[in-house]
Amino acid sequence: MKRPLLRALICAALMLPLPAAAEDVAGRFDYYVLSLSWSPSWCASEGGDAPQCDPRRRTGFVVHGLWPQYERGWPDFCTTAQRDPTRGDSRGMEDLMGSAGLAWYQWQKHGRCSGLSGPDYYRATSEAAATVAIPPVLAQLPRDVRLDAAVIEDAFIEANPELTRDGITVTCKDGRLLEVRICLTREMEPRDCGPDIRRDCRSPMLVEAP
Repeated sequence: MKRPLLRALICAALMLPLPAAAEDVAGRFDYYVLSLSWSPSWCASEGGDAPQCDPRRRTGFVVHGLWPQYERGWPDFCTTAQRDPTRGDSRGMEDLMGSAGLAWYQWQKHGRCSGLSGPDYYRATSEAAATVAIPPVLAQLPRDVRLDAAVIEDAFIEANPELTRDGITVTCKDGRLLEVRICLTREMEPRDCGPDIRRDCRSPMLVEAP
């Protein structure tokens, strides 16, 4: 091919618009991830004077969020015609999620992608949390321990026999237990997580007593 013609083709290709990225659409997703945050780790790193960090409350797991998920990847900050939750709705999630501020942020980032209204998304979050029993051995730790992800998964499976290892992911940060993520169908039944979610912490992690 002659150089002038080659240069002309390259220039023409550069002038073509790039393909648009697929837009996340509210209500279009495959399954949910229920994220349970280990409160002692969050309190140790950034919780400060948050009410859930009061040692007299002995807070263990709190709900971080209920996240719509694709088989690979996830939507976020979707546009939706559904109404937002009220401040009162968000305050009603404090016992479950630790703060009204977290509940509102989770609605903005994840809930708007569910296709539900704000109040219905909060109800779905509460329903999802109610399907999972917290292992008593973790809820009642008498002292700090260091555990592998597999031990934490085993504890959840013992408390919830319908769960499987591929349906649970244990994450860590700075050597501490961060979250336990449990994958659920849109009908809130346990299911295996997509391959991009199955990323357990690879080393023993500190699990601080509530």
